Amino acid sequence: MPVEPLICADTATRVSSVLNRDVKQFGKKHMFDGSEETCWNSDQGTCQWVTLDFPRTVKVSQLHIQFQGGFSSRLCTLEGCRAGEELVKISDLFQVEETVLDKLKITFENSTDFFGRIVVYHLGVLGERL
Repeated sequence: MPVEPLICADTATRVSSVLNRDVKQFGKKHMFDGSEETCWNSDQGTCQWVTLDFPRTVKVSQLHIQFQGGFSSRLCTLEGCRAGEELVKISDLFQVEETVLDKLKITFENSTDFFGRIVVYHLGVLGERL
């Protein structure tokens, strides 16, 4: 079965922080709007994250992230779970093993920015809807 984008309007998204709490200019929605001009910009901190609660069970096979140069992560941890379960570690870095889940958490650690900020222009999760 071919892979398809899994993030849709019904996917509930949360982020660890937004720069200066300015969600209009730097909010999470900008990771999914398809624009090259907008982005999610985290506030400073040692660890930033994004969670995705899918409206139905999915099988994740690929992860696409476009960072702003200088504001990326040297280490990325993926965690996931089925509905009603606790998150468990899936992998480090950007290697994705095909995993069936309802919730995905992407943790960005060891930022290349001195203050720990992360800037993401595009976040895509590909796989199959089950």
